[in-house]
Amino acid sequence: MQSLAIIENWPVETTAAAVVRADGTLAGSYGPTSHRFPLASVTKPLAAYAVLVAYEEGAIELDEPAGPEGSTVRHLLAHTSGLAFDDHRVTSAPGTRRLYSNAGFEVLGDHIAKATEIPFADYLREAVLEPLGMASTSLDGSPARDGVSTVDDLVRFAAELQAPRLLDARTVLEAMTVVHPGLSGVLPGYGNQKNNDWGLGFEIRDAKSPHWTGASSSPRTFGHFGQSGTFLWVDPDAGAACVALADRDFGPWAIAAWPPFTDAVLAELRAG
Repeated sequence: MQSLAIIENWPVETTAAAVVRADGTLAGSYGPTSHRFPLASVTKPLAAYAVLVAYEEGAIELDEPAGPEGSTVRHLLAHTSGLAFDDHRVTSAPGTRRLYSNAGFEVLGDHIAKATEIPFADYLREAVLEPLGMASTSLDGSPARDGVSTVDDLVRFAAELQAPRLLDARTVLEAMTVVHPGLSGVLPGYGNQKNNDWGLGFEIRDAKSPHWTGASSSPRTFGHFGQSGTFLWVDPDAGAACVALADRDFGPWAIAAWPPFTDAVLAELRAG
């Protein structure tokens, strides 16, 4: 795909990208796709998928208590537990505000480890990474932000999100459906969003503006971006997903570069 070469113009030292279609075929790739990059918050979708595997295995229930009083696994996955951004301080009642929370995902990791009697990094590896052949991916700390991976590996994950093999398709559909619709909240890097919609561990684009995806991205687009200059989106209407990893922290360069890149990818996909 010629549009992927746009990453050459990004003000970063190392970057790689790829697009995978809904049928699992690679539409194109560019750059060192086997290079390992810190994922930052793109770790969260991987962690969320492991939580959903634990749910399907019967180790946990989505509506069982977890985190602050009144909070559940579902609240933690959807950033509505009431936990603050980066500490375990409770700032609101569960289900009343969308508070993007690294602490919430750390609580989730501890909860799964206790329920399965397996350290969360090991559970993620056994439940998600190894079955998908993601041999270059590891979790080296917090399930909120300490994943390391490659474009090649994340293409496998993006293919799984579009045609699930590890989870029932109905579970994946639930993960991509808004939990507690209509809640406002801050999208990191983009400010307050009146309808800050999230599913179970995945951000849902809907009508958010500004946003890190493209102007032509469908409202059903879901995924995540990370502060290390990384993103993964799946656009069901386009029948494709895109992964881009870089070695420069998110900032004004990404806000300017990512949307036109996504629009160019989508235009090339539409052109066939």
